[in-house]
Amino acid sequence: MSDDDILDYILQFEGGFTNNPADHGGPTKYGITAADYGRYLHLPGVASAAQVSEMAREEAVAIYKQEYIALPGFSAVSDGTLKLVIVDSGVLFGTGRACRWLQQALKVSSDGVIGKDTRDALDACQDPLKLARRVLALRLGAIADIVARDTSQVVFLRGWVSRATSLLGML
Repeated sequence: MSDDDILDYILQFEGGFTNNPADHGGPTKYGITAADYGRYLHLPGVASAAQVSEMAREEAVAIYKQEYIALPGFSAVSDGTLKLVIVDSGVLFGTGRACRWLQQALKVSSDGVIGKDTRDALDACQDPLKLARRVLALRLGAIADIVARDTSQVVFLRGWVSRATSLLGML
């Protein structure tokens, strides 16, 4: 699975413009937040809702490739399906958290940075699909914690669980 395949999959879920008051990311389009888009546009702050609503798909893809694959070091994940799980987790819950879940599943120091120890553990991994299932288990546990801590997030529960089970179906 290539990076473009991964992004095509993610964009099936991350569609048009939304501005749900319960979404801590604020206005989004293609899953890209106003803050991410503002950085992409080199604005001094977040992009406006109007700017986000006008974002082109190609811009979203460029942001995903830079902010959700290259910068967090997810390019180090050679198995495409595992990479999909990690990138998708980063899109929904932040790349640092996705990296920590990967590190916890690999049983290496969980610092949120893909460094030598994480890369070595990835290289030594004999069963990337089992590793992906471990990451998804951590993700599902975190979803339960998020909703328990902040009941305003229950509106997203069905989508989060549906997306995780969709990934499980690929493993």
